[in-house]
Amino acid sequence: MSTANHSPIRILIVDDHPVVCSGLTSMLTAYAELTVMGSAASGEEALAMVKRDPPHVILLDIRMPGMDGIDVLRALQNMEAPPRVIVLTSFEKDEEIYRAIRSGAQGYLLKDTTESDMIAAITVVDAGKRYIPRHIAARLADRMMRSDLTARELQTLELLAHGSTNKEIAKELKISDNTVRHHVNSIMDKLQVSDRTEAVATAIRRGVLSETEPN
Repeated sequence: MSTANHSPIRILIVDDHPVVCSGLTSMLTAYAELTVMGSAASGEEALAMVKRDPPHVILLDIRMPGMDGIDVLRALQNMEAPPRVIVLTSFEKDEEIYRAIRSGAQGYLLKDTTESDMIAAITVVDAGKRYIPRHIAARLADRMMRSDLTARELQTLELLAHGSTNKEIAKELKISDNTVRHHVNSIMDKLQVSDRTEAVATAIRRGVLSETEPN
């Protein structure tokens, strides 16, 4: 949904923090080539606004109560001509970056990015291209090369994080000790770590564990 060069790029800001929304609105409205059409404090409100009056570009926070940014991205992908999305977040966990891009985001920026970089990102994404800072792109490439953990491995990892022994994991998941050992070894191999403690620490740092639920 790109605009002609002479038409302002219509922007919707989606963030549950009013101060962030007002700050971004104040900054972006100083540019003649941009128009902030409004802001939404939740994913549900954002989708309603998009259906009513589609923007060209959405600046989207990932972490919001209720419907989060990933849910919004997935819902947008079901639309016939979805707006283009730049994820704007305070976090840069590898798993979160990976999930956002995989779910349809065209850009990924940290909230402390410079004003010039943000304007560049909006312009580039509106033109139909991706905008991902170099250091984030390198980490994203590394994440995409790693095999995804299976559902059973994620369950095992969550139990490891809770301090469960192999025997306790076997009992909880109703599998053999041998199978648990196989899952633990596979997890360490995929996360490229040498022991289970490091596996848990690495998974938390990358955001992998944030998507698992205790069994």
